[in-house]
Amino acid sequence: MDAERKKSLMAYLRFAAAQPRGFMYRAKTAGAPPTTQTLTSKKEQLAALYAKYAKCIACPLAEQGRTQVVFGVGNPDSKLLFIGEGPGRDEDIKGEPFVGRAGQLLNQIIEAMGLKREDIYISNVVKCRPPGNRTPLPIERNTCKDLLLFKELAIIKPVIICTLGSAATQGLLGDEIRISDVRGQFHDFQGILVMPTYHPAYLLRNPAEKRTVWEDMKKIMTKLAELETT
Repeated sequence: MDAERKKSLMAYLRFAAAQPRGFMYRAKTAGAPPTTQTLTSKKEQLAALYAKYAKCIACPLAEQGRTQVVFGVGNPDSKLLFIGEGPGRDEDIKGEPFVGRAGQLLNQIIEAMGLKREDIYISNVVKCRPPGNRTPLPIERNTCKDLLLFKELAIIKPVIICTLGSAATQGLLGDEIRISDVRGQFHDFQGILVMPTYHPAYLLRNPAEKRTVWEDMKKIMTKLAELETT
């Protein structure tokens, strides 16, 4: 192989190595730029992301009694994403977010919105159960956000995120945020609308606030309908 051809081959190999998973070379045609194509669906991209962290030990929660890492579930093409604080005992056992009593209430809320659980996507800020269901510590929350949550959002690209409770809301809008001050209003997170509301577990302890959360859900439904017509 002559030096010029070897130089071209090495340049191409460096180029190919830098491309995303699913890259496919297409011969350049006259007047057309070279193209790349990502062959994986959102579902496949999420599966690949989750597979990397199935045995995650990046934060202290890995050593504090979790049974398994609990990843998000649902329709990755949904425009609406619910984010909670973290898995509880039932979720840790089953490996799916919001399957306990709070999850059953969330299902009722989703159905009242005219949707089904499988229509939307549900995840948590942290993917491992904190011991005793305590609030995730900042180091736990920040680690999981960087490794998983923000990458989930980049893949799913929701139009609206509904944050359930203080920890989820603080995870996106800032540690100083108080849920009572910001719920019921749309906020911005990197171009995504965020509607903070109370966590279903809070509603189980304070059933009178169900009406408040329903008002928040109606705002989400109205906004989704508006976006469908624009």
